Amino acid sequence: MTNSNITLHWFLPTYGDSRAIMAGGHGTTGHYGEREADLGYLTQLALAAESNGFESVLVPTGLWCEDAWIATAALIGATKRLGFLVAARPSLVSPTVIAQQAATFQKLSNGRLKLNVVIGGEDHEQRSFGDHRTKEERYAMGDEALEVIEHLLTRAEPITLHGKHIDVENAVLSRRPANAPEIFFGGSSPAGIEVAAKHAGVYLTWGERPADVQQKIERARTAAAAHGRELDYGIRLHIIARETEDEAWAEAQRLIDGLDPEVVAQIQGGLARSQSEGQRRMTALHGQGGAFHRGTDARDLEIAPNLWSGIGLVRGGAGTALVGSYEQVAERIGEYFDAGLGHFILSGYPHLEEAFHVGEGVVPALQRLGYGVKNRPAPTTPVKPAHVPFTTAEAALPAASAS
Repeated sequence: MTNSNITLHWFLPTYGDSRAIMAGGHGTTGHYGEREADLGYLTQLALAAESNGFESVLVPTGLWCEDAWIATAALIGATKRLGFLVAARPSLVSPTVIAQQAATFQKLSNGRLKLNVVIGGEDHEQRSFGDHRTKEERYAMGDEALEVIEHLLTRAEPITLHGKHIDVENAVLSRRPANAPEIFFGGSSPAGIEVAAKHAGVYLTWGERPADVQQKIERARTAAAAHGRELDYGIRLHIIARETEDEAWAEAQRLIDGLDPEVVAQIQGGLARSQSEGQRRMTALHGQGGAFHRGTDARDLEIAPNLWSGIGLVRGGAGTALVGSYEQVAERIGEYFDAGLGHFILSGYPHLEEAFHVGEGVVPALQRLGYGVKNRPAPTTPVKPAHVPFTTAEAALPAASAS
């Protein structure tokens, strides 16, 4: 791990936001929320992330959200330091175009782009974009595409590659960025880990039990070593953190009390057909929601200390949350960090208010434990226990969303 500090990232929900868990299966269009992801709200979220010291915001890609490149480009001028971890699908766009987009973004943002490479977990969604390759073919194509993208962003000479999936001749950028964007890559299958080992700067995993996460990053570390490379590691988690443990679990209880068992069963039925190994591992954590019913105790879905699988009952993709007091959540983040994970991509419902719970509650708790946090200077005086009134966050809410 090259970074001695914990690096926190936030999430930009370009499909909308909610005080409830956003429903939707992996690769579906089912996400919904009462807060529209218009430019005003996305700007508030970006400024909240920046003011709370988050390194960047992860921006999704898919049928169910706004275009990641356009949404983040619209936020460059409103922010000063915040980075943008933009999702890109190499099976849908020419690698030369992706490299050109990245170079332009780096120029206009003064080097604030990071690339989250997404292979695409579901054939049916890829076909809707016109991509009829299999998952295995998409990984092979991603491997070739990343070879081209990395060359264009780091070398002056043109590249010609006549691969099985990519065929470019004398590709070159008129202007290379001063710094190539760091590449984040997640994949739990052997093919995913192999592509990450060859090209990623940061290997990402969804939030599993610590022992399972440790096993996965060891697989990635071994694969990277075979290519003479070293990776950094990151984890994608939701956060429900409050001043006290009871308050945090009460919030988790409120979230699952709002779920309809029929909707849970419907979504889990769809997720059970997912081709994603990562998604299979997520749904296995709560037994595909088979035991969920009205009145389920939120604590019944705690699969490791403070690690909660309730989000994944209706949300495809990242489906676990750290739930607890600021101190408990900080302890769990510290444990993952000590195990080799340096990047934490976090989110919560709603994202605006929860950004302040992390920035004003969890971060000081991490500092009390002796951890350095990037973009947050070490306190000159002992950090006091944090109290998080909602004055800052609530004042930022648009009037239409305050109800």
